[in-house]
Amino acid sequence: MAASRESTVPYEIPADGAAPVRAGIPEHGRVPKYYWLKARLVPLLEELGEGGLLPTERELALRYEVSRETVRQALRELLLEGRLRRAGRGTVVAGPKLAQPLALASYTEGVRRQGRVPGRTLIGLTRHPCPAPLAADLGTAPGEPVWHLERVLFADDERVGLESTYIAVARVPDLEAGFDPDSSFYAYLRDRLGIRFGRAEERLETVLATPREALLVGTPPGLPMLLIHRRSLDTAGAPLERVRLLYRGDRFSFTVRLGE
Repeated sequence: MAASRESTVPYEIPADGAAPVRAGIPEHGRVPKYYWLKARLVPLLEELGEGGLLPTERELALRYEVSRETVRQALRELLLEGRLRRAGRGTVVAGPKLAQPLALASYTEGVRRQGRVPGRTLIGLTRHPCPAPLAADLGTAPGEPVWHLERVLFADDERVGLESTYIAVARVPDLEAGFDPDSSFYAYLRDRLGIRFGRAEERLETVLATPREALLVGTPPGLPMLLIHRRSLDTAGAPLERVRLLYRGDRFSFTVRLGE
């Protein structure tokens, strides 16, 4: 057995078991300087707490004896990871990410369970002839009318995602007149129309937002996004909806329950 030795690398084992061991720094300790600085900044963020104002780039460069460009690169990674956020002309410590379950539950219900206030802003509710690939998912004929409901998602007045829902007009003919676009679509189907979800198929991937999506969600185009494709069926097994959900990668994580 090799003799043990004290490591010079900070943060040997994460207390919660979730962070990278040794803060992601290999045993030989040779890493880019920006990553070394990033590991050093984590305790500072914990000390400042949510909403705490980070020192300026110049102050950080002097404190840690690195260049301003090294500081910028470390801060860029922390911003992309959602640990920091811009506030006016400064940078502050961000709050924890929203942990959304991968389950047949509405966005509204998931956000409320975490003590946050959900919200939506309508981008558009329009009717279109259904293209053939989408018709198969919605159980309708090509050319039949479908609704396209597009909304920006909010949590505590912060833009966090973009939701595009497609559903056959034949399933919800009065959607335009009877649905409040600021409310939960799933609650509308359940409480007003008696339509209940049975099961769904989902595919999750990482993407970069298009310029239009970045503008709507209020993020830089280079920010990684989490994209969910969902096809839902009702309790009778009939196709119900097709949804494209785009979430900010710096503000969301996802959970799922596993079993035998």
